[in-house]
Amino acid sequence: MRLRNAAIAAASAVTLVLAVPGSANASFGEFRYTYRDAGGERTGRLVGPPSGACVNLAEATREEPARAPKNRTGATATVFPGPDCVGDGSYVLRPGFVAPEGSAVRSVVFS
Repeated sequence: MRLRNAAIAAASAVTLVLAVPGSANASFGEFRYTYRDAGGERTGRLVGPPSGACVNLAEATREEPARAPKNRTGATATVFPGPDCVGDGSYVLRPGFVAPEGSAVRSVVFS
C-alpha cells in the first residue's frame, strides 16, 4: 500500500511540474489593434500572446503602423512604435487599458 501511495504522489508531482510552466508562458486574453490595408481599416488580434517575447505586428509597416492598441490580456503590455521592441516612445498598457488616440505601434512585449 505504501508503494502505491508513493507512486501516485510521484506521478502527481511530475504532472504538476509539467503543467505549471506552460501556463506561465502565455498571457490569457486578447490584444487588439487597428491597421490599414488595401481594403481599408481592419482589426488585428493577438490571442494568448507569449510572455517575455517581442511580438512584431505583421500588419504594421513603416508607412502604416498599427494604431489604437487595446490590452485585453491579463498581462502588462509594453508597446513600441518600432519593430523588434525598440525605439523611443514606448509606453505601458496595464491589463484592460487602451492606448491614447493616434498611438502608433509596430511591436509589443507582455510581462
